[in-house]
Amino acid sequence: MRLATVVGNRPQFVKAAAVSQPLRERHEEFLIHTGQHHDPELSAVFFEQLALPAPDHHLGVAGAGNASQLARMLRKLAPMLAALAPDAVLVYGDTNSTLAGALAAADLTIPLVHVEAGMRSFDRSMPEERNRVLTDQLAQLLLCSTAAAAAQLRAEQAPGVAIVVGDVMVDVAAQTRERAAAAAPRTLARLGLDDRSYLLATVHRSGNVDPPPRLEALVALLEALERRIVLPLHPRTRARLRASGLLARARRAALITPPLGYIEFTALLTHAQAVLTDSGGVQKEAYLARVPCLTLRAQTEWTETVDTGWNTLVDLDASAARTALDRPLPDRHPRLYGDGHAGERVVAALERLAG
Repeated sequence: MRLATVVGNRPQFVKAAAVSQPLRERHEEFLIHTGQHHDPELSAVFFEQLALPAPDHHLGVAGAGNASQLARMLRKLAPMLAALAPDAVLVYGDTNSTLAGALAAADLTIPLVHVEAGMRSFDRSMPEERNRVLTDQLAQLLLCSTAAAAAQLRAEQAPGVAIVVGDVMVDVAAQTRERAAAAAPRTLARLGLDDRSYLLATVHRSGNVDPPPRLEALVALLEALERRIVLPLHPRTRARLRASGLLARARRAALITPPLGYIEFTALLTHAQAVLTDSGGVQKEAYLARVPCLTLRAQTEWTETVDTGWNTLVDLDASAARTALDRPLPDRHPRLYGDGHAGERVVAALERLAG
């Protein structure tokens, strides 16, 4: 079987790392990197640390608005897929790269496989929500992290076959746990941190960093917490802070670092008091590490983490964030996202699709 896998950003590199190895043991995979995340700290380091095969093709598409970026991806991706003629196209998650792969595959009548299908925040103002809904309507095979995601696809009458395989990020967390634990002492020492002495924050979503009032509210929240905060800064967020004149305030409120590789970030996460984030992937990573999470959004697609008490939706409300930080840890930590063998189940589902 010949598969074309389309990836473009940090979470997709992590997810692909769980699938590419078992997939390539028995099949041929062409890895296409759109270039959506092109900075070395958000791209190359993940291929190196997670032993993900180097991209077979790199489209070099980055920057600009959603519509322009999507159009440029399609312009390059469609003829490439036509030339490769794979048996199926594999996409992950909810980015512009995901939707570009889905649209190109549909136009060429190549079967589409969506890993992490069925997740919903029910906020159509988010590009990510629109991307995942449209991709799910185009996919022939919908591979779900949870039973709730599969139920959502049935409720929407998605035409593809939905299968619960678990979450591939659980696989990667299990595979890298020892390396992250070994890296923790030197990572904390380099930043002058003690165990459980800090909060770890990430923010990058356009809804938080593009509107000036939201960006100012974010900085005000960091200031109001009056705690040690480590903020690995996404290039997009850095640019918005600089343009708005808020970068100096952010530096006073938090210890700002460049973006971190998966191992270093996981090392910091597992020793943090709590995580503040607007990232869906980091919400899951916090849950897997048994670290409380404050989500800087009003909705989340990972509702199970909220239901169990490990994740609290605080949006950019500083008072809500302070209250959440003072809550005791939940007594229970159920296994929500599978047993760490999702990658193998993805490959098995692909083989059934091929017949």
